Amino acid sequence: MQLYNKLSAKERTELIESAGKERLTLSFYQYAKIGNPQILRDHLFLTWNALDVLGRIYVATEGINAQLSLPADRFNAFKTHLDSIAFLKDIRLNIAVEQDNLSFLKLKVKVRDKIVADGLEDNTFDVTNKGVHVAAETFNALIEDEKTVLVDMRNHYESEIGHFKNAITPDVDTFRESLDIIEDDLKAHKEDRNLVMYCTGGIRCEKASAYFKHKGFKNVYQLEGGIIEYTRQVNENSLENKFIGKNFVFDDRRAEKISDDVIANCHQCGTPCDTHVNCANDACHLLFIQCEACKTELDNCCSTGCKEIKALPFEAQKALRKGQGNSNDIFKKGRADHLSYKKDLRNIFETLKNK
Repeated sequence: MQLYNKLSAKERTELIESAGKERLTLSFYQYAKIGNPQILRDHLFLTWNALDVLGRIYVATEGINAQLSLPADRFNAFKTHLDSIAFLKDIRLNIAVEQDNLSFLKLKVKVRDKIVADGLEDNTFDVTNKGVHVAAETFNALIEDEKTVLVDMRNHYESEIGHFKNAITPDVDTFRESLDIIEDDLKAHKEDRNLVMYCTGGIRCEKASAYFKHKGFKNVYQLEGGIIEYTRQVNENSLENKFIGKNFVFDDRRAEKISDDVIANCHQCGTPCDTHVNCANDACHLLFIQCEACKTELDNCCSTGCKEIKALPFEAQKALRKGQGNSNDIFKKGRADHLSYKKDLRNIFETLKNK
């Protein structure tokens, strides 16, 4: 019985292109108490593999977090299956703003300790005692209130290319870091300010809102469905769009354009650019922002060193990687020291901070 993906990304790409079917990219999450995540994981894989679902799905004792794509003509069958699972019946599905048939190329359903890597050891708060969910129109009004503090719950490389106007965007690498920073910065306003949060699809805010309520914040709100659902409501109801730039997404599309504003810069030369890429040297694979000119000059690489390695024959590259783990740069998400523009910005920031 097949309980794991057997095809390579190249093989899957060829199958998708030869099938000639439009695919639908979507995501959803749900916090729930799951007694045996492994049984649910295997059930989901078997059912969804038969429906040609591809994506990244995490199952844990606290719930499920799913980002996936499937043939559009199988959506009804997929939804019927979701509705057959009690805690997923009528769940909100976040349909991607921009569709791409190749957004996912493998089906990965994994059992994890948590559906969001939060780093929290505090099990005393109830994750279901969450903040107030607000739709786009209410959100727009709420963030204009002078008593509101609007916080981006995403990481630095996400908010760098797009965020809501006047939002606090913590310069953090992980979700866990932002929780402590926000609590410390706003500890004097737990009762007299509205704490309004947003993220990509809502899952991080779901946990964060429960955490901050547990920490004594009285007026906690979160954007229903995150940036993805906000954009859908703005477009459908002709509302004012208060998001500028792109929404970073965790699939091969990298981002969805929400407005025409380009608020980021190439990490190598500093020209306006908001296109994330991975370094073409497989031993590096650093995620960073690169403009077309630097892409051409450096052959899709993050440095001249990586460009030289990429130019080697494949077997020579393989030999260099033998016995080596992933470069630490892979986890730096645009913070690597050899990215000159980003390094210059960090130096300026450190100088100002130390004055």
